Amino acid sequence: MSSEQRLSYASDLNNSRLEVILTGEISLSTTPELQRYITNRLSNISELDINLENVLFLDTAGAIYINGLTAALSKKNIRVSVTCKDKKILRTLGDIKNIDKELKIPEHKSRSFVEKLGEDFYLRYEKFAEFLNFFGRIVYGFFYVLRHISSLRYKEIFFEINENAIRAFSIVALTSFLVGIVIAYQSAFQLKIYGANIFIIDMLGLSILREIAPLITAIVIAGRSGSAFTAQIGAMKITEELDAMRTMGFDPIIFLVLPRIIALMIMLPMLIFLSDVMGIVGGMLVAKLDLGISTSLFLDRFNEVIAVKHFYVGISKGPFFAFLIASIGVFRGMMVKDDTQSIGLNTTKSVVESIFAVIVCDAVFSIIYTNLGI
Repeated sequence: MSSEQRLSYASDLNNSRLEVILTGEISLSTTPELQRYITNRLSNISELDINLENVLFLDTAGAIYINGLTAALSKKNIRVSVTCKDKKILRTLGDIKNIDKELKIPEHKSRSFVEKLGEDFYLRYEKFAEFLNFFGRIVYGFFYVLRHISSLRYKEIFFEINENAIRAFSIVALTSFLVGIVIAYQSAFQLKIYGANIFIIDMLGLSILREIAPLITAIVIAGRSGSAFTAQIGAMKITEELDAMRTMGFDPIIFLVLPRIIALMIMLPMLIFLSDVMGIVGGMLVAKLDLGISTSLFLDRFNEVIAVKHFYVGISKGPFFAFLIASIGVFRGMMVKDDTQSIGLNTTKSVVESIFAVIVCDAVFSIIYTNLGI
């Protein structure tokens, strides 16, 4: 920096009027020094004149400081004047002043209840529209795979069957067995009062085959496999693997989403069958120990009073529950933002929404089957 460019100062205090004469360049590097120089001379003044006649260059940092100093001293009733004839410097000062006006943040206005309700409704509508769009892409993917059967990823489907169904056998079996014990034990207490011990078989058969086993299986799979889908797809989105697939011409719906949905739709009816067996075994154990109903009597009565249609009613819900759990889990994975906290949030939402959707679907099935007399 030459001697002409270096910023230099001179000041004159006359009857509480301070004149600061600046020479050279006012820039980002010299502004802090200028600020200290002027601040040390501001005591006991009523008027400040900043003379920029000899300033060769003024950048935005210097202009912001001078405008800010003018505004701050004006609030303290100290008159500030800037003397300058250079049009570029005056234009820089004017531009910064206009930007300050444009950047004024409007005062925060509290929203009414109706506005909050409308915003909440709109956000939910937006999410629902996104899910419908995702649902449409899945349906399109199914039709595409049917027309181009070679594009179906069989190895991926078998992998998902093993990971999300076969490995879930133990937890589904144990949960159903314990639920069967609980239902039978609570029912046995009431039936013993009326001497109707034998009817525990009727109650267990109907409730477990039609409702309890499908629901318990779906809830366990929603918590285990649905959440896993969200975490897996969410992690792939954060690491930009989904974008990389699209860039290479691979559709994530066909390569990632459909194998998971198909695998779960195939295996959930089998898991419901396992749940049926373990729930009935749990109830049979309680019937024998608490009500004195032998295993042979239990099976004979079960075969006599429980129609096979109740088994089919429960099994038929499996593919629909599986579709809801898998599609919601993957959709929530697609909704993950660019941070790991979003994975946890969407995983929680995935489980809650899957269970809610399964219960709604089960209620619809109950209405339909009842009206059909099944």
